[in-house]
Amino acid sequence: MKVIINNIEYEGLPGETLMELAKRNKVNIPNLCHKEGFEGQGRCRLCMVEAREGNKTKIVSACVYPIHDGLEVNTDSEKIRAMRKNIILLLLLKTPNNEYIKKLAEEYDVKAPERYMDFSINENCILCGLCVKACEKMGTSAISLVNRGTGKKVSTPFDDPSKDCIGCGACAQVCPTNAITMTEANGVRTIWNKEFKMVQCSICNKHYTTEEALDFIESRLGNEEEKVCDTCRKKIISEKFKESYKNIFGQP
Repeated sequence: MKVIINNIEYEGLPGETLMELAKRNKVNIPNLCHKEGFEGQGRCRLCMVEAREGNKTKIVSACVYPIHDGLEVNTDSEKIRAMRKNIILLLLLKTPNNEYIKKLAEEYDVKAPERYMDFSINENCILCGLCVKACEKMGTSAISLVNRGTGKKVSTPFDDPSKDCIGCGACAQVCPTNAITMTEANGVRTIWNKEFKMVQCSICNKHYTTEEALDFIESRLGNEEEKVCDTCRKKIISEKFKESYKNIFGQP
């Protein structure tokens, strides 16, 4: 199917959202709550674009809007930039010291407000929900969005260490504003007010995951996992590939 973005025609794939098509073709649409491998949420509203269908134009969130043949999109019109500026200003009010938000403000020429909202909970959290989605994807659902209004936040039940948390760190890895604190020291990872003993890589001796995360993976797969970190695992795969290449094609 043919989709026109900023006067350039692209070939869309069935089932793709506008954001997925744009990312695949390196068309920049700013966003905070979209991550590859996750369904769109339309929470941050930064990815709003103008979509034209026939004689009608409407504002849509690119991360949840399904493409179709003949769709025309403008990702950077004056109207869209004005709307994004307002959103960035609101984000600055809540996260005045966040580097990522400050870069967005600079890009869109948004001036820092003179007064800020008093958020004592977590000023870096923009409530995009990506961390909650990541936790759900892992199959643990140890954290969730709780409370309402200015008290809304991401937390474990009653802010206590969660029995369901395995310390995998997926939530911290997907957070766009580094709002989740995860520390590692002396073979212990601390996250969500809970300490986890870490496992060492059998090759390089680097601490790379928690015992609970490894046990969780093994229980899901039904077999014992090699205690190998991602870096060493990639090296092993690379060496196996090289060896296979030599066996098939001879010495390069």
